[in-house]
Amino acid sequence: MIPTFVYMTAGTREEAERIGRALVEERLAACVNILPGMLSVYRWKGAVEQAEEVVLLAKTRRSNFTALAERVRALHSYEVPCIVELPLGQGDAPYLDWIAAETDLG
Repeated sequence: MIPTFVYMTAGTREEAERIGRALVEERLAACVNILPGMLSVYRWKGAVEQAEEVVLLAKTRRSNFTALAERVRALHSYEVPCIVELPLGQGDAPYLDWIAAETDLG
């Protein structure tokens, strides 16, 4: 099992909570941290935009990334949601074992 984090953003706290809960309930993530209050400045369709967003950080296994990304796209309101893997180096063995146990799709 190769552990990984998945960084995502959502437009509202409610959307982030809905996505996070689905990922954990479906065992696609062991845990999803939700960090409200982020300000994003970005270019979209030729214009510079600014918006409040919410960060989601999912703890999962690399082998679940494709299914997790598909599920997030299905639940997300954005046309192109941010869903990127942040590979992990080392970690505390009991914590990594917990991620493995909670994301085993069997």
